[in-house]
Amino acid sequence: MSLRAFAARIAVLTVAACALLLAWQAGLGLQSRLAPPAASPPAPVLVDPAPGAPDEEQVIALFERAKNSVVFISTRTEVADFWQGRREVPRGNGSGFVWSADGYIVTNAHVVRGASSATVRLADGSTHRARLVGTAPQHDLAVLKIDAEGLEALPRGTSGDLQVGQSAFAIGNPFGLDFTLTTGVVSALDRELPSRDGPGLRGLVQTDAAINPGNSGGPLLDSAGRMIGVNTAIFSPSGSSAGIGFAVPADTVARVVPQLVRTGDYAPPTLGVDVDQRVNALARRQGIEGVLVLGVAPGSAADAAGLRPARMTGEGRLAPGDVIVGLGDMDVRTVDDLFAALLAHAPGDEVVLRLRREGGVEEVSVTLDGARG
Repeated sequence: MSLRAFAARIAVLTVAACALLLAWQAGLGLQSRLAPPAASPPAPVLVDPAPGAPDEEQVIALFERAKNSVVFISTRTEVADFWQGRREVPRGNGSGFVWSADGYIVTNAHVVRGASSATVRLADGSTHRARLVGTAPQHDLAVLKIDAEGLEALPRGTSGDLQVGQSAFAIGNPFGLDFTLTTGVVSALDRELPSRDGPGLRGLVQTDAAINPGNSGGPLLDSAGRMIGVNTAIFSPSGSSAGIGFAVPADTVARVVPQLVRTGDYAPPTLGVDVDQRVNALARRQGIEGVLVLGVAPGSAADAAGLRPARMTGEGRLAPGDVIVGLGDMDVRTVDDLFAALLAHAPGDEVVLRLRREGGVEEVSVTLDGARG
């Protein structure tokens, strides 16, 4: 084939390809004119809830109402620097909520422990320097005070009537991600977390609503948006939520916080008895269950109730007096049990004390003291 014939054939093929391309484009345009417009994606549908569970609209409304009463807390601590002298550095963060419209904020004691200053950020984005009012480490609760207007106190519920399986909602700032909502249920009641420094936290509400670092101090809510607990800890080897979180129950919060607001201190009730862990451990080895009363303070609740302390015999042996085996609705086997039972009450409460006395068990009524060493 000559070069001229080859060029002519290429020209013919080019014209044919252009014609095909124009025809395809024309057909595509006709198709687009004839085809109906694409349907818009459907609006999201809020699904019906499972029986007994709040529906999505209720959850959304709950969050919108409650978030204005939840706060983000940042703490700083003072350190010594060779070049710059003493200065403050970030220490950590946590959550809290508005207790009253005059600026009192509730959080965990461990959120502010060791901090030299704290800042509270509200839902509207404003930040306020906070003053520490007081702490109750035995309940892991603390109260801060800020000067701000337009604060909305979080509605408060009760914890004595909680039931396993009812809905629970946590609002807080996990990992610094502010105003996060997690949902779940009350998964257990009357849980205990041990402590190295005392009897530990008892009577806690357990929930599977995800609680992570930063949630501490935030509220646990019921389906009506009422505070039923203060989120305090998680149980997890990894340090992140494993479906087991704990909250200080609302009834404890209602007993402790007003006293912190009034006095800046929490004085748990006392009996006015002397007890000793080591003596009690020795007594248990001898088959004596309960807490031995080693002494009774004059004028105390125990003195008024006629409690009888242990005494030394003429042979130099300890003769047990009264042994406390119960206080209120709690059994008492150890000194920690006795302290925990006392922490479930307030000064001035009248409770029934169960005593092992002279081979039998007796019950006496006691009005608990307050602010007694």
